[in-house]
Amino acid sequence: MNPTAPALLEVNALTMRFGGVKAIDNLSMTVQAREITSIIGPNGAGKTTLFNCLTGFYQPSSGTVTMQHPQHGALRLERMPSHELAREAQILRTFQNIRLFPKMTVLENLIVAQHNVLQKASAFSLAGLLGLARYRKAEEEAVETALALLGRFDLKAQADSPAGALSYGVQRRIEIARAMAARPRILCLDEPAAGLNPSESSALNALLRSLISEEGIAVLLVEHDMDVVMKVSQHVVVLNYGRKIAEGTPQEIQNNPHVIAAYLGEPDEDEGDEANASVAGRIEA
Repeated sequence: MNPTAPALLEVNALTMRFGGVKAIDNLSMTVQAREITSIIGPNGAGKTTLFNCLTGFYQPSSGTVTMQHPQHGALRLERMPSHELAREAQILRTFQNIRLFPKMTVLENLIVAQHNVLQKASAFSLAGLLGLARYRKAEEEAVETALALLGRFDLKAQADSPAGALSYGVQRRIEIARAMAARPRILCLDEPAAGLNPSESSALNALLRSLISEEGIAVLLVEHDMDVVMKVSQHVVVLNYGRKIAEGTPQEIQNNPHVIAAYLGEPDEDEGDEANASVAGRIEA
């Protein structure tokens, strides 16, 4: 993390309440462009709730989320509905459960992801119905973008296959490719390595590194697979019961006593060294 670079995204004192429960409690953090920031923590720590606040599915109870957008300047994301976050702020996400259009082909899934551009070019369907040149051009560009992403994500052979008929690992790749088709500035990935075998996880690591280096985007990653987190992240934020308990580089997180306690609970004095070493190993793995 470059402390002198201006943050692409700044979260300040974010709180999300559900009745009397604080799912996110006074959280502050920053996200830099061209970096992978991972959000980790035990089950129920508030990771997905944070994603839902950042992507407009929840409106935070209090706090601010500010993005410094290259074209639009400072955007207050907590005030924007989810469709504007995707269209204007260019914040896109995937979900824990795959949400492809299963009966559409892989190519069609990537074209549909560009609906904002196509809708604008069609003048809300009028230009499309009349077959005007500007819509035909936008449609051709959408297909070109989709085909380029199929090549980038090693999906050309599956272009004409129904997305729902493909393996779980391939569907995960399609989801990320579909999000990239919408040209994100920030890509939020909710457990993309879930269900992947070691070979697929390794390929995911390489893909994420290439996205930040070649596309210049920021990636926010919620992930339980510590092998993925520690190998690809530049910055890690650790949550527990909705509160930030640690942040830093992967190396700084691995032996942080607050992180070890959160994952294991407070060990007995006689078990302390052995238990801490076990958890540190899991976080490092």
